[in-house]
Amino acid sequence: MYEKFFGLNESPFRINPDPRYAFLTLSAREALAGMTYGIQTRKGIILLTGEAGTGKTTLLNMLMKWLHHQRAATAFVFNTQLNVNDLFEYLMADFGIYSESRSKAEMLMKLNRWLLDRQHAGEPAVLVVDEAQNLTPQLLEEIRLLTNLETSTEKLLQIVLSGQPELETKLRHPQLRQLRQRITLCCRTSRLSLEETRGYIAQRLHIAGANGRAIFTAEAIERLHKYACGIPRVINVLSDHALINAFVDDRKFVTPQMVDEAAREFELFAGMPDDQAANLMSQDNSRESGSLLQEFAKRQDRIRQRPSAFVQSKERIL
Repeated sequence: MYEKFFGLNESPFRINPDPRYAFLTLSAREALAGMTYGIQTRKGIILLTGEAGTGKTTLLNMLMKWLHHQRAATAFVFNTQLNVNDLFEYLMADFGIYSESRSKAEMLMKLNRWLLDRQHAGEPAVLVVDEAQNLTPQLLEEIRLLTNLETSTEKLLQIVLSGQPELETKLRHPQLRQLRQRITLCCRTSRLSLEETRGYIAQRLHIAGANGRAIFTAEAIERLHKYACGIPRVINVLSDHALINAFVDDRKFVTPQMVDEAAREFELFAGMPDDQAANLMSQDNSRESGSLLQEFAKRQDRIRQRPSAFVQSKERIL
């Protein structure tokens, strides 16, 4: 809606994990390096944790791309509402292993033979599980048992468990003690610092075609960082709405007041504790999408209420 007004080629603050917009902070680089190292050295189970919206899915997508270049076989589990048999069937299908039987024992035997063939060919096999904090203890235990597929020198299947901090809490449960002991590497994503937030916004605007123009004032970026608590997904949502506010007001720059307005729409008040503010803004995408649609409708009403001459000047944009 506002792209042409600001001289952009596309919207810079979509919340989908577009790899072109990947912004690798030091902690993100360390997490990615840790995962690749763990897989190369066949460590077994690797843990990736971080708050919602801090870039775990982006890192997993980058990891999957790297694995593809390494000729690794991969299975990616993102549906965590599975039972044990569903998990094994999904695993076999994603690895491309055909099994007539739905018997868990039969599938395990076929998987083991297939993994041995991969190992002899020097080609790794990797299971990646996203949103692992939602897995039941029973499923987590089944994943642990997959690490029993090994030779005398190495694990045949490398596993990456990715999830929110609740996953770490769940793993402290006595029932999952053995799984916790099998985790050989722990990698984490973190919130952005103010300086990283500046770089994050500048990079996204550059990729979208801003060509170095500072669309956000320095004070607006500081305000964004404060409201978003350094969480990239929240920064995206607030920045997008602040740009819409500037567009509606026919302003070429985003001011702190426009950021304040966007924050009020999401009930992110300046006096609110950081954790509470972040929690409101870093919910699942469906909630955010609903809010975005509501705000889009509200802004369309505001645009329609403006003087007709101004509306006509924007017809080519809308």
